[in-house]
Amino acid sequence: MRCKFCGYLDTKVIDSRENEEGNSVRRRRECPNCNRRFTTFEEYESIPILVIKTDGSRQPFDREKIRRGIIKACEKRPVTFSQIDEMVANIEKEISNALEQEIDSKKIGELVMEQIKSVDEVAYIRFASVYRQFKDVSNFIDLLNDFKKDIENTEKTLKK
Repeated sequence: MRCKFCGYLDTKVIDSRENEEGNSVRRRRECPNCNRRFTTFEEYESIPILVIKTDGSRQPFDREKIRRGIIKACEKRPVTFSQIDEMVANIEKEISNALEQEIDSKKIGELVMEQIKSVDEVAYIRFASVYRQFKDVSNFIDLLNDFKKDIENTEKTLKK
């Protein structure tokens, strides 16, 4: 970083601190040429992500929308807000790590279901029943049977 006083090209970082929200870094710098100190603030660059809805429309990614859906599914269940926040963070991290500027809403729904499934089975069934918009009871029973098979396979794997 160029010194703001003398224009020297190579300043030294003497202290770095992340802000409370974790979205920027405050750096205290010193110029080896003029020995003056100054502070810089660096913000993390984020790629705006658009969600492609089922009707083809696009809207900005909203982590709060995911959080509200998970809270609704976990209502009256023994799931803490810290677990909910962790699920949301995991989903957001996976979406960001994909390095795509657009993501299908179906993919987000699947990510949410994966996270809920690992935390609370009843909340998973609640979310899946609303998300998948079952046409009849047989579709719901198919989901339950698939879920039961997953649990049995997991138990078999753990016993080995």
